[in-house]
Amino acid sequence: REGVRICREFGAEMVIALGGGSSIDCAKVIAASVSSDADPWDLVCGREKYKSVLPILTVLTLAATGSEMDHIAVISNMDIGEKIGTRHPAMRPAVSILDPEYTFSVPPYHTACGTADIFAHAIENYLWHDNGAFLQDRFAEAVMQTCVKYGPVAFKNPEDYEARANLMWAGSHAINGLLSLGKEHPWTAHQIEHPLSAYYDVTHGAGLAIILPRWLNYNLSEKTVDRLRQLAYNVWCVAPSGDGFADARAGILRMQEFFASMNLPSTLREVGIPDRSKIKEMAQKAARTVSRGTYVPLSAEDVEKILEACW
Repeated sequence: REGVRICREFGAEMVIALGGGSSIDCAKVIAASVSSDADPWDLVCGREKYKSVLPILTVLTLAATGSEMDHIAVISNMDIGEKIGTRHPAMRPAVSILDPEYTFSVPPYHTACGTADIFAHAIENYLWHDNGAFLQDRFAEAVMQTCVKYGPVAFKNPEDYEARANLMWAGSHAINGLLSLGKEHPWTAHQIEHPLSAYYDVTHGAGLAIILPRWLNYNLSEKTVDRLRQLAYNVWCVAPSGDGFADARAGILRMQEFFASMNLPSTLREVGIPDRSKIKEMAQKAARTVSRGTYVPLSAEDVEKILEACW
């Protein structure tokens, strides 16, 4: 709201975002709210329509959300415990400057969180199986493999240019629309994580690192096993054993170990959530947007069980 006021006062012709995904997403909604009389939160919620969007220029300092190359913004309202995604075609930045050296100062923990976020974007697109999307699936596997190869390198050596450059490029391509072409992509794990960030200010990538393994284990079934064992073979290099379910579980375990190798949390307690008191409420909020899972529908009760497993 303050950004919109400043833009109007000075007649801004462009909004420049210097930072990571939160800075860029904030800039997107500022740029899209200047021309509207509505409160920005009403625009984010969809109660009011966007009219026009000022051009947006981004200077990326954290490889994670891919906001520098997409048309989506995710905004948190901590007063009411809501975290909502909003979009408009003109929110895609007009210019984005990607210099890996600008990410050298990102601390190891946030480097790890960003890597988990990039990985989650790729896997959410990958898991929704659509016949004929072979090339998109191989692209998604390449993005995940890049995270696996270079996330730990940047975590240990923040000024490794090659690692930072590949993570930055992977982050942009994970969510710029390339991996989702020809696919439905309900972003289930993200919707389950959003209440964690809104209620407890959990870093998004850390929340995803906790949720992804439990969510995949919960969804493992006859319907999903083929895709999950393909993930195990092609990304985690699991040797086929003849038991697809065992192979799928082995891949999920390697994912969990990958996150742990960068000191990411594996339980809700580790990110400072003091008790289970809000789990049911967060599950109900998540279920409003998770009307269907990646493979199976997820009810509020299903989400609650996943969050309880994360405890």
